[in-house]
Amino acid sequence: MKKQWWHNKVAYQIYPKSFCDSNGDGIGDLPGIISRLDYLKELGVDILWLSPIYVSPLADQGYDIADYYNIDPRFGTMEDMDRLLAEAKKRGMYVLMDLVVNHCSDEHEWFKKACEDPDGIYGRYFYIETVKDGHLPCNWRSYFGGPVWDKLPGHDDKYYLHVFHKKQPDLNWENPDLREEVYKMINWWLDRGLSGFRIDAIINIKKALPFRDYPADREDGLCSVHNMLHEAKGVGEFLGEMRDRTFAPHNAFTVGEVFNEKEEELPDFIGDNGYFSSMFDFAETVFGSSRQGWHHNIDITPDDYRNCVFAPQKKIGEIGFISNIIENHDEPRGVCRYIPEGEADNVSKKLLAMMYFFVKGLPWIYQGQEIGMENIHVDSIEEVDDISSIDEYRVAREAGLSEKEALHLIEKYGRDNARTPFQWNSDRNAGFTEGEPWLRVNPNYTSINLEAQRNDPDSVYSCYRKMIALRKDPEYEDVLVYGDFVPYLEDRHNVMAYFRKTDDKTILVMGNYQKEKAELPLPSECRRILLSNLPDVKTEGNRITLEGYQAVVAEL
Repeated sequence: MKKQWWHNKVAYQIYPKSFCDSNGDGIGDLPGIISRLDYLKELGVDILWLSPIYVSPLADQGYDIADYYNIDPRFGTMEDMDRLLAEAKKRGMYVLMDLVVNHCSDEHEWFKKACEDPDGIYGRYFYIETVKDGHLPCNWRSYFGGPVWDKLPGHDDKYYLHVFHKKQPDLNWENPDLREEVYKMINWWLDRGLSGFRIDAIINIKKALPFRDYPADREDGLCSVHNMLHEAKGVGEFLGEMRDRTFAPHNAFTVGEVFNEKEEELPDFIGDNGYFSSMFDFAETVFGSSRQGWHHNIDITPDDYRNCVFAPQKKIGEIGFISNIIENHDEPRGVCRYIPEGEADNVSKKLLAMMYFFVKGLPWIYQGQEIGMENIHVDSIEEVDDISSIDEYRVAREAGLSEKEALHLIEKYGRDNARTPFQWNSDRNAGFTEGEPWLRVNPNYTSINLEAQRNDPDSVYSCYRKMIALRKDPEYEDVLVYGDFVPYLEDRHNVMAYFRKTDDKTILVMGNYQKEKAELPLPSECRRILLSNLPDVKTEGNRITLEGYQAVVAEL
């Protein structure tokens, strides 16, 4: 594996709409992000990924792009964007944007022209099919529920494909003219000073053609679109071409949102000449999910979590760098998902942080994760903004769940959990805005906020700062960035432990993932405790005693 400029960095995801509002309109914006760059530098992060800020009707919170070349006025101006790039560069930071090219918005000029002339140049930028007798081209279910086909505006006999929201028509990557437009746009941004992209839903760009039905898996007569993705072949041709035409010439950093990759394809995706610099590890985020809906999901246990984290580490080895997360804008808060219900406190939150942060790969922090932000209580479906949560509520109610049970599923799995405004302080609206926030603030902001944690050495925030500083410490950087990952005590119930090893150093990361105390063996005596989430670490010879949810990083 070739060493790359980004290997020793720490990345941070910003959801701009909920990060910091500078003008009191209730929506976070680019000037707000600029005002917080010194905070992010203090935390220790290097790479910033901004969720979409392009012009958009926000049917799917900006992942429906109406103009790839302009900033949505809600978030600021192109001048603000250029200033952000310049200010980040001054601080030695790198900025990524979301690259959303499986689909655009139905308000994009391309789709408007396709509606005017479905058989013309722009009609071929999309998947448009003539429908007779009302029989749709296939029975795939969109990610947000309902058929993937909708009637093309102005044409009763024609339908367009959207595997996501109906306002997100899929782009036809089989058309080389469309691909040229995409590459031109990517290079325009990279030439402007962007350092790279997080690449959204990219596996979906390759469809299994011709369109056909699969066995229905719900009473709606539809099937999961994953059936098609499993059969689709040849996405690598598109991804390799995109890399060669855009990312590679700019030495850009790219991280792919990749699901359903096959083990033998890992070198193609993230090897030395991979399609992307890195890709996210979603093993734990997809664990227990059911195609029947959230009401059929299985809760993840500490042992499940450990096994999910370890499995990709074993598969990838020296092939490349994975990107490690515990949450993002599409997931509930990690501390509410991976810590058993009712057991999330500062100690267990710090254990979870320490367990994921030091596995091999690039560690990512989602905004608010560094202060232990939690899921939000839901009293009514009217409080919910997320379109996928609204659909899952419908599915759960139709399956016979009570209103209370269906709302609890949203509390556990809904995307609004990650999108509530960042909790800066205990002032009104958590210091996020002087106006009315676009999405309600979690009421627990009075106790969970940055201001309360910033100068507290025992806070979750301080733990993240210490972890980042340790990973960048010249004495330990090589072993924590490039050292081998070696599991330890894999069969021990509710224990998560692993080594990071080089020829001259061995680091043990160990957590007692439960309330009960545990006495555990050490392969050799501790030379030094580098980090602990509790003040006292009890060792005696080759034994260590960990209190409930205690975690340590030790040099052996």
